[in-house]
Parts: sequence; C-alpha cells; structure tokens
Amino acid sequence: MDSTRIKRLVREAAWVFGGQFFAVLGSLALVRVLTEYLEPAQYGELALGLTFAVLVNQAVMGGLAGGIGRYYSIAVENMDVGGYLYAARRLMGYATIVVLVLGVVTLTLLAWLGQLRWAGLLVATMVFSLLAGCSAALGAIQSAARQRAMVAIYGGLDAWLRILLVFAAITFIGSTGAAVMFGYAVAAFFATGVQYYFLKRSLPQMGRGVQGQDAWIRRIWVFAWPISVFGVFTWMQQISDRWALQAYASTQEIGLYAVVFQLGYTPIALITGMVMSFLGPILYQRAGAATDHVRNKAVHRLVWFVAMGGLILTVLAFVLTLLLHGWVFRLLASESYRKVSYLLPWVVLAGGIFAVGQMLALKLLSEMRPASMSRAKIVTALIGIGLNIYGAWKYGLPGIVGALVTFSGIYFLWMVLLARRTP
Repeated sequence: MDSTRIKRLVREAAWVFGGQFFAVLGSLALVRVLTEYLEPAQYGELALGLTFAVLVNQAVMGGLAGGIGRYYSIAVENMDVGGYLYAARRLMGYATIVVLVLGVVTLTLLAWLGQLRWAGLLVATMVFSLLAGCSAALGAIQSAARQRAMVAIYGGLDAWLRILLVFAAITFIGSTGAAVMFGYAVAAFFATGVQYYFLKRSLPQMGRGVQGQDAWIRRIWVFAWPISVFGVFTWMQQISDRWALQAYASTQEIGLYAVVFQLGYTPIALITGMVMSFLGPILYQRAGAATDHVRNKAVHRLVWFVAMGGLILTVLAFVLTLLLHGWVFRLLASESYRKVSYLLPWVVLAGGIFAVGQMLALKLLSEMRPASMSRAKIVTALIGIGLNIYGAWKYGLPGIVGALVTFSGIYFLWMVLLARRTP
C-alpha cells in the first residue's frame, strides 16, 4: 500500500471518528437534558411516540438509503452518476408519498380511537422521520463518495442542534414529548439543509446526465425491497419492548428503560455506524459488482478482522460499565432515573453483540446478498418479539433487558453462519 493511500485512509478515519465522537457526546448530553426536564412517564410517552419514526426508518427509507449507497461506486464505474442520482431522487419521492399516507392513516386511526392527544407528537414525528430519511439517503451518497468531512460535520451538527432546539422547545412549549419531537424535527431540518447544500455543490464534479435512470431504479429497488420487507419485522421487534412494558408494567417503566437504552445501546449504535460509514464504501469499492472471487475474498478477510475487534471491544465495554454504571448515571441522568443503572452493562453487552452482527451483515450487502438475510432478520425479529412479551410479563424491566441480550446473541450467531462463506 503506497504512502498516498495510507495518508488518505488516515485522513478519512480521522474525520469519521472525530465526527462520531462528537455525535456520541451529543447523544449523551441530550439524555442529561431530557432527564432533567421530563419525568420517567413523559420520557416513556416520547419513546412510544418514536414508534412511527422507527417504522419509517426500518420499512420505508432505510432500505432505499442502503441501496442508494451500495450502487454509487457501481455508477461511478459505469460512468453514469447522473442517471443514478435521478433514480435516487425518484425513489425517495415515492418513499415520501408512502410516509405521508402512513401518517394520514395513523392520524385517522387515532381520531377513531379518541386518542387525538397523540396527534401533535405524531405530526412532529412524521416530519422528523421524513427529514431523517432524506438525510440517510444523502449521507449514503456522501459516504459512498467518501466525502468524510461532510458526513462528520453533519453528524456532529445534528447531535448538538438537537440539544439546543429541544431545550428551546421545552422552554417555550413545555416539558412534553411533542415539544421534544418538535425540537428534533427543526434540528433535522437545519442539519439536512446543510447536508443537501454541500452535496449539491459537489454534483457538477459527479455529472448530471439522466441516461439509464429506469435501469438504476430497478437495480436499486431490487436491492432495497428485501430490506424493506424484513424491516417491517425488525420494526415490530424494536418497538415491542416499549409496548410490552406499556401492556404489563407502566409508562414510567418505559421511560426508565428508554434512558438505559440511550445510555447503553445508542452509543454502541453510533460507534457501529461510524465503523460501517468508514468501512462500507471501502468494501463496496473493493467488491464492485461482487462477481470477482478474489475481490470478494479480500472483503471477507477484512470484515472478519473488524468483527473480531468488535467482539473484544464489546467485552471490554461490558466490564467497564459493570464497574462504573453508578458513576455513569450520576453524571448523565437525573436522580429519578438512577435506580436502574445496574442494567446498563447488560444493555451495552446486547448493543455490542448486535453491532458485530450488523458488521457481518455489511459483508452480505457488499456481496449483493441482501435477500440471504431475509429469513434471519424475520425469524430473529419474531423471536425477539416473543422474548419481549414474555420478559415484560414475567419480570418487567429486567425481563426486557434479558430479552434484548438473548435476541442480540441469536442474531449474531445467525449472521456468523451466513457470513462464513464467500461467493
């Protein structure tokens, strides 16, 4: 490897890790702000309200963003970035219509059930979801184009804007979940605007042709639709923990769980996103169209090396939080939330194991094998739902955390089985 390439990789890594470091700090600081102004029951309502945002991410926007990111390097190789970008805009336009229809249907259902008190929270969540989905697609293009500086700046900007605007919303509107979500949406609007502005400035260098756009739409959709299908099941798994607690415990328990999750699982997810943001474009470029066995083998070795490192870091993080969980909660959460600090190490463990599974899933995506994950994603999601219901019914909040650890372990083992071979 020549010195120029090494310098480039070091510079890219510095931007990625620096940006995600500030994003993690921002997410932790946000928990501190929210726990100061929201009681556990209010925090629980916010967590329930995010159900719609998770649906949009998992079943509508997430798959398309993944497909858009995966095909950028192929569009560059085919010298048809213009057609690719046109297809990406069309697909995101269709996705936006789907999200709006889902929002109207949900509002109608709330009105029919006489639960319009949730309407403000839902509308704010819908706006936030649309902006976050557009941001994910823009970020996928920027990451694939290895515009590391912009991705890093956006990540840090979004995290800290949330703190500022959530504080302003709580001050002027009140300490409610709807106010917090309104702050999220406004922060996403400004941050996504900055992201779009800088990406648009780079478009002249990437080309503006529109030839082959229909073919690109088909190719991206073929890649994305399996992700969207199993995304429905992963959405149900991801929301079943809070709704199971709502059914068998209380909204206050949901709030306590949400804080443990945000302090233990969310930083791991952000760090995983950092690694995948850095590694994904490299894997995609190395794999190309995933038809060359030599290139696929190189991707295979690299992913397994990173996965082993992830497992080692997970064990270290688990031991560290096992020793320091009380101190972490004293620093980052108000007093009314500190009684559940003992659960933090186990949430960290679950997050780390799941994150390594996601790294192995990235290998399957680089090999153009998203459909091969469908059975694993759907079956593990259904198992996770069952575990959440049983855990909440039998043991309450500790049972939900136990279910999270068990689900993450099953998912990781299945990804190991799928990723062990090279096409």
